[in-house]
Amino acid sequence: MASAAEQFASNMNFGAFNKATELKNRIWFTLGALIIYRLGTYIPLPGIDPAVLKDIFQQNQGGVLGMFDMFAGGALGRMTIFALNIMPYISASIIMQLMSAVSPKLEALKKEGEAGRKKINQYTRYGTVLIAALQAYGISAGLEGMGSSAGPAVADPGAFFRFQVIVTLVGGTIFLMWLGEQITARGVGNGISLIIFSGIVANLPSALAGTLELGRTGALSTAFIITLLIMSVGVIFFIVFVERAQRRIIIQYPKRQRGNKMTGGESSHLPLKINTAGVIPPIFASSLLLMPVTVISLSAGTGPEWLTQAAAYLGRGQPVYLLVYISMVVFFAFFYTAVVFNPAETAENLKKYGGFVPGIRPGKNTADYLDWVLTRLTVVGAAYLAAICLLPELLISNYSVPFYFGGTSLLIVVTVTMDTVAQVQSHLLAHQYEGLIKKSKLRGRR
Repeated sequence: MASAAEQFASNMNFGAFNKATELKNRIWFTLGALIIYRLGTYIPLPGIDPAVLKDIFQQNQGGVLGMFDMFAGGALGRMTIFALNIMPYISASIIMQLMSAVSPKLEALKKEGEAGRKKINQYTRYGTVLIAALQAYGISAGLEGMGSSAGPAVADPGAFFRFQVIVTLVGGTIFLMWLGEQITARGVGNGISLIIFSGIVANLPSALAGTLELGRTGALSTAFIITLLIMSVGVIFFIVFVERAQRRIIIQYPKRQRGNKMTGGESSHLPLKINTAGVIPPIFASSLLLMPVTVISLSAGTGPEWLTQAAAYLGRGQPVYLLVYISMVVFFAFFYTAVVFNPAETAENLKKYGGFVPGIRPGKNTADYLDWVLTRLTVVGAAYLAAICLLPELLISNYSVPFYFGGTSLLIVVTVTMDTVAQVQSHLLAHQYEGLIKKSKLRGRR
């Protein structure tokens, strides 16, 4: 108990934080970039009527449009310059990773180090522009056919309006892509994840107020609201528990004689997380599924008959939508785990440095064993992600609960928070080590 308290105190060393000037600059840069992003979510697209769009989105807030609006931080509901958010960039990244797994040329680029990574990033940016342009055209066409009792959503439809929307939305996505890269390089945390995180957190107060309003009007009972809040806290604890859970594989290093001394012989462990993919599968699945479904929903009733039928099948809580969404989450859980962890490469590195798993022969047998363990861990992790992603669907379909209290949004918020805190702690440790090195050098000179 005492050791845990000491570890907490060391992690929350405010004195060290005050002295870490670089870390403070990184945090201020991150906050400034996120404020710029939030301001952009209130700048509307040219040529639209915000009042009409507000009426339309209030009628569809429990559907797919509402879920995508959650990821966009409210930018889609207000139809602003950041309505597409960062989703086209995520979609382009998915396509590039899938192509890298099947294309020998891209696979060779990945192995070229920094030069190859820059080339792949360049292809990803080109893909982002293309995907954003296609999605922006779909939104512009859908907006022209939308209207409410207050009138049409677009005052002057036509080719010029569509051109304006495409240029504005593509420009907004490119800016967010650049902003996310700047946060990653000069701030704290993963920039892309933090942009999605900030959009969800910014709308949490209004979601809580809306839930309490439903309780005041009698749409939701007081007991249900209390149960929902308790369940949200329980889901947070469950997410933290699973994200921290590891399977530690013991790695033994043999003893070696160097002159008159024996070196080596120590043992270490290889930590394998239950959910190696983290928050990536839900974000990937949402980015690939939600935008096409949003375009279909916007065009339903104004286009061909099959669009209306597709919108009905892919509606909130429909079996087809749930099946497609959960299948994509499970697929990306396995796919991304395979991308970030290569059992054969890990086994080869262990063999190179003399490490081995007790009872397992080095080389191919070790790779097979690591693959066997990782596959079973990923099955559990994929089931956990599927359950977390199903939770909001059931709550929204049956009780009209806001998206922000669902498992997907809580998963993103908790996971991104944990990753950002871990990066802050690593910066603090690096600063403390630098201070110790400087002190040791000063003592050596004396």
